[in-house]
Amino acid sequence: MGSILDPIRFPWELVAGGLGASSVWTSGQLVHPLAIEVSTTLPTITTAGNPFRPPSDDKDFIRTSCRTTLYPQTCFTSLAGHSYSVNQDPGRLARVAIGVTLSRANHMAKYVANVSRYADYYSSPRVAAAVHDCCSVFGDAVDGIRGSLRQMRQLGGSGEALRFQLSNVQTWMSAALTNEETCTDGFEDVPDDGVKAAVFRRAVKVKEVTSNALALVNTFANTIQITP
Repeated sequence: MGSILDPIRFPWELVAGGLGASSVWTSGQLVHPLAIEVSTTLPTITTAGNPFRPPSDDKDFIRTSCRTTLYPQTCFTSLAGHSYSVNQDPGRLARVAIGVTLSRANHMAKYVANVSRYADYYSSPRVAAAVHDCCSVFGDAVDGIRGSLRQMRQLGGSGEALRFQLSNVQTWMSAALTNEETCTDGFEDVPDDGVKAAVFRRAVKVKEVTSNALALVNTFANTIQITP
């Protein structure tokens, strides 16, 4: 039977420089050596797992869960590789989704920071201003997502206490999504050029995984029963 204490493995801030080392096979999953092993004490709101369950069952759980999101295909594609670790548990799925989101948001923040250094020289003033604003708000978004993951790793208790902790996650993830939307909104009515297209396209992709992660947190929160 699967345990909520089994380690969850997902990419964590694997950004600059790419994945240079060889991956290794561990705990039934192909994992890059740089991936951080995260183990938590999530409350026991978990689906009993069969250690010999077919992988298709795990992926079907993720596919079904992703139907509650705005971008189900993006959701499934980004999370299917973690299906074994999720173990058909909505809490684990929400936590992994936030971890994936943090990795991508952090990558985006570093990317736009680099672009921002040169935008004044290679873009129009309006595009450059939008890039600078995007750089600022993505830094804030990363902080909120990181705080959300930290809270998910520290979840404890049950009922109303657990709902309160999850409300913090919902607030921070919502704020992160708002920051990302501020970035993309800043490019409205801005003349098209290569810089705008590159930054906007990447920002939209991060917005999608952030929105999906928030939706999965909301789904998990709705499973928490509060005893009168």
